[in-house]
Amino acid sequence: MAGLDAGSLDRLIRIERPVADDSLDGAGSGSWALVDEVWAQVRDVLPSRGEAATGVATLMTRPSRVRMRYRDDVSPAMRFVEGSRQMYIISGPAEIGRRDGLEFMVAEYLPGGNQA
Repeated sequence: MAGLDAGSLDRLIRIERPVADDSLDGAGSGSWALVDEVWAQVRDVLPSRGEAATGVATLMTRPSRVRMRYRDDVSPAMRFVEGSRQMYIISGPAEIGRRDGLEFMVAEYLPGGNQA
């Protein structure tokens, strides 16, 4: 691949899509379905101000960049999962080269502050 080094795709991630709960009391309680498992590059963005107060709780984000081989079936409504890490797409996809690959900005949302 000209625009994406295949050797750098060193993490196996799951691409998941949202599935709505159509029951009468299921509003906001959908689930996630597997789209595919692919090799990708996951690189954390350098730390900055990663905590934000939401009025009720403090939320910490862990932003990262995810690169993978080009595919046309990934939308911003989806998420990536690596082990127990759930990464939600916040930007992208951006095309790398001429359909060589895709790059996404993702964020993992974690409770902030002292969890002890």
